[in-house]
Amino acid sequence: MERETAVTESNSPLLQTVEALKGVGKETALSLKELGIATIKDLLDYFPSRYEDYRLRDLADVAHEERVTVEGKVHSQPAVMFYAKKKSRLTFKLLVGRYLINVTFFNQPYLKNKINLNDTVTITGKWDKHRQTITAQQLTGGPHQNQKDFEPVYLLKGEIAQKPFRKFIGQALSQYGEFIEETLPEPLLHKYKLRGRREALHQLHFPASQEDIKQARRRFVYEEFLYFQLKMQALRKFEREHSKGTAQHYDLSKLKQFIQSLPFTMTKAQQRVINDICKDLKAPYRMNRLLQGDVGSGKTAVAAVSLYASVTAGHQGALMVPTEILAEQHAESLQKMYEPMGLNLALLTSSVKGNRRKELLSKLATGEIDVVVGTHALIQEDVNFHNLGLVITDEQHRFGVKQRRVLREKGENPDVLFMTATPIPRTLAITVFGEMDVSVIDEMPAGRKPVETYWAREEMLNRVLGFMERELAKGRQAYVICPLIEESEKLDLQNALDVHAQLVHYFHGRYRIGLMHGRLHADEKEAVMKGFAERQVQVLVSTTVVEVGVNVPNATVMVIYDAERFGLSQLHQLRGRVGRGDEQSYCILLANPKTEVGQERMKIMTETNDGFTLSEKDLELRGPGDFFGKKQSGLPEFKMADMVHDYRTLEAARADAKQMVESDAFWTDRAYLFLRDCLEKSGVLSGEKLD
Repeated sequence: MERETAVTESNSPLLQTVEALKGVGKETALSLKELGIATIKDLLDYFPSRYEDYRLRDLADVAHEERVTVEGKVHSQPAVMFYAKKKSRLTFKLLVGRYLINVTFFNQPYLKNKINLNDTVTITGKWDKHRQTITAQQLTGGPHQNQKDFEPVYLLKGEIAQKPFRKFIGQALSQYGEFIEETLPEPLLHKYKLRGRREALHQLHFPASQEDIKQARRRFVYEEFLYFQLKMQALRKFEREHSKGTAQHYDLSKLKQFIQSLPFTMTKAQQRVINDICKDLKAPYRMNRLLQGDVGSGKTAVAAVSLYASVTAGHQGALMVPTEILAEQHAESLQKMYEPMGLNLALLTSSVKGNRRKELLSKLATGEIDVVVGTHALIQEDVNFHNLGLVITDEQHRFGVKQRRVLREKGENPDVLFMTATPIPRTLAITVFGEMDVSVIDEMPAGRKPVETYWAREEMLNRVLGFMERELAKGRQAYVICPLIEESEKLDLQNALDVHAQLVHYFHGRYRIGLMHGRLHADEKEAVMKGFAERQVQVLVSTTVVEVGVNVPNATVMVIYDAERFGLSQLHQLRGRVGRGDEQSYCILLANPKTEVGQERMKIMTETNDGFTLSEKDLELRGPGDFFGKKQSGLPEFKMADMVHDYRTLEAARADAKQMVESDAFWTDRAYLFLRDCLEKSGVLSGEKLD
């Protein structure tokens, strides 16, 4: 298929400055530059943020306080009343079909001269169904047939107003529209029945119907997602081909024997994920995989099998976790699994010192230790491996990129597996972690009792404390979570210090109450958690620092104050701290939500224990930026596309991008020249870091 290369050449008329347009002088050009518009192309690619809908509607179908456009005959002389300082109200009656309604314009007395008895006028404003009144924002003299049904609205600032901006875009399309080149290959346009770029731009800026807006938007949403996914898939391909990996030929019979020796049966989801990881271990490129699994889904067992596979291939394995107490718990559970197989496992944390540390490091360097579990102590300079084959990082978001890289560089391009218990919606996973392979454990082990979740109003606190005491009397333990450390004048939220004092008073002489928050030093936090894990403390009052932490099977109650202040995913993570033993566990959400979103969150939490379902709902309620936190998220900013609502298009674009990047035709056929040029400019093909 022949295709001209003009679209990528610097001599395109679209690359002229906006001053080439009539009416755009130096000052206007500077104002446009503030919006990121320097060229004709920039102007055409500046998409509307929304549309004003000026279609005529029957008032019988219009909801109270809805914005509406109506056409009618002026039925009374307009009257103006002045009040306060320079304020006025203009009113008149308008006959709209079978309705005689009142129309009010505030602070526009000059309109009186434009409104005459028996004139047909079109007005737009807010409809008050009870008073049969429209508070009007816009008056158009004459019948509606002379007007457009839809008008684009752009995000503008400075001196530029909507009307002249639309005029500039109209002029640009009229003068330079013929130079707009197609950027998507013909097979993709045909496959999805997408509008051509030139037609879609016209329809986006000057739509004649709602269908025009829908189809133009479809085209640009797909285009944006495709460009981004091409970068991600090309980066994935580039990293695979340029990172020397080691094909690990593990002993399949030993691996099967190990799995059969475990005191539980693997779920189908665990088996599927282990197969993914084992394929990566065998492959000649380095594994770069993210493993997602809800709290209690069995990620540790998957890690144990993966590390064992690497050991049977003659390599060492390392598991890095964020806290010392978590490292101790992982080491303890792995030791039980590995003991029958004769593996040497070691624990390396900052508490391992002196001769004990020297001996451990020596054995690690000579290969006597097969698997090491540790904290960031694993990445210290004097830690050397004999033959590191697999690195697993648990709760990978708790470590910096540099820390993860240092551990990876301890060996000769070891395979890398990241694990997280934070359920990430599929749409975000394939966007944020698009260059990684993603595996999901979406099934819970049989026999695990779901945590019963209840929403209680704050005035029911005494009943909640009574319930907690009944559980404590059975020898159980409880978490109490608060959003703040100290009292805040700005936010009326329960704080950890106050709640701790209240509970000490309430349970005085009966139970010990612990306190943990982010201002404690790491060793103080460790000591508090250790006291709770060893049952010296019965109730632990904490902020969300307890969110990802240790395994305390004896804890059966989780009470969360001001629960409406947390996102669904965070509430689910907190709830996951209980329900780890054989006894029935409970999560009580103390909340008086004032918004519909807050009430919806509480309702959803009581209805499902599925972290992935919750994460999708959370994404819908909060949006992608709030889900991760904008600063840390690394989320791309799309002009038109929306990851939540356009997720099907995102998945289609990803599949297309993957297929293209893996095919020889993409790298040679002229049909893909523009897309290859985009990749070249992004720096992916030269190995530069992708933004």
